[in-house]
Amino acid sequence: AKPKGDRRAVRGSRPLRKGMGGVSRITVAVRKRPLSRNEEARNEVDICRIDSPSQLTILEPKVKVDLTRYTEQHAFAFDEVFDENDTNDDIDDRCAKPLVDTVFEGGSATCFAYGQTGSGKTYTMMGKPGESRGIYFGAATDIYSRLEPTQKIVVSFFEIYAGKLFDLLNGRKKLCVREDGKQIVNVVGLTEHVVPDVTTLMELIEFGNSVRAAGETSANSDSSRSHAILQICVKVAQTDKTFGKLTFIDLAGSERGADTLDSDRQTRIEGAEINKSLLALKECIRSLDQGHRHVPFRGSKLTEVLRDSFVGNCRTVMIANISPSSSNCEHTLNTLRYADRVKELKESRDVLRTSSVPLPEDPCSGEPCSAPPRLPNAAPLLRKDSLTTAGNRRSSGGSGG
Repeated sequence: AKPKGDRRAVRGSRPLRKGMGGVSRITVAVRKRPLSRNEEARNEVDICRIDSPSQLTILEPKVKVDLTRYTEQHAFAFDEVFDENDTNDDIDDRCAKPLVDTVFEGGSATCFAYGQTGSGKTYTMMGKPGESRGIYFGAATDIYSRLEPTQKIVVSFFEIYAGKLFDLLNGRKKLCVREDGKQIVNVVGLTEHVVPDVTTLMELIEFGNSVRAAGETSANSDSSRSHAILQICVKVAQTDKTFGKLTFIDLAGSERGADTLDSDRQTRIEGAEINKSLLALKECIRSLDQGHRHVPFRGSKLTEVLRDSFVGNCRTVMIANISPSSSNCEHTLNTLRYADRVKELKESRDVLRTSSVPLPEDPCSGEPCSAPPRLPNAAPLLRKDSLTTAGNRRSSGGSGG
């Protein structure tokens, strides 16, 4: 059967690399993981096709009412697309290195991984010991190689679980968020650690991940149920003033409400909080990239804490991790549509506006008319004198009766 296209995905997915000021403040990348051994044992099919370094297609298997099988194609385009053969070093070179440049330019850089549970978010961030290093290690190595003698590295690591903050480097002590008179958000009680080298930094990260909140879901027996936020600040050693900041966010696994029906009440509450914060994060990033005057940072604790990372000289990289398995097709489409809506810029609206029906030409000047054309079935406007005549007829008829 003839494959159908996802009009919503194709219409909104334009690889727009330039935004305000000629440089996009957000880069959206997609990473496809290989099929796992369990998926291969179940004879599941790879439904993700990488067409180019910036485009991919999802081949969704479907069945008609008469039980006829067909494939529906969903085309997407992003800034960067990585297949199963790309390593963490490739992602570091094409996504993380520009963030380090922003940090040493005195700005704030943010990198976060998004995707369903088991799609490879933690592997992308942390890597696997003895096999591959993650983005954490690559970015930390670049930062220490460019660090000046008058600067130092200060690290903090905390999580957001069920709308509450906990310090991962201080026995999961509960934290609170306060906003001062200068509208600067401060995490009260958060410990900061001066880290001398990369090895010490990775040890702190591994310790923080070991005490992070986790739980069992329908997709993964050991799923991260919290957002882990790692802040690496470059400060001036003498004044302790922040020069630049790099923030890594390992988001909790996204899930649908239908997947938590068989779970307990606590798991459903966790899923609701996770989806609420992810929606608020998407709306904040879209508002920033489209230049809106109001950005809804107070939509969740996650966006409220990260407000300083998105204001001023900032750059953001979103890495959407997807699963190529046919059993996870709906999860993969939800992840790609989320990433696709994040990348919607006002330039895409300008393209749609300029591609509308042109105005008719003026027969005298040959230029487009300033007024839109009148619909053929529209009723003609009544003239003022006709309204007056109709009113006189009514009044005369009433007096004569």
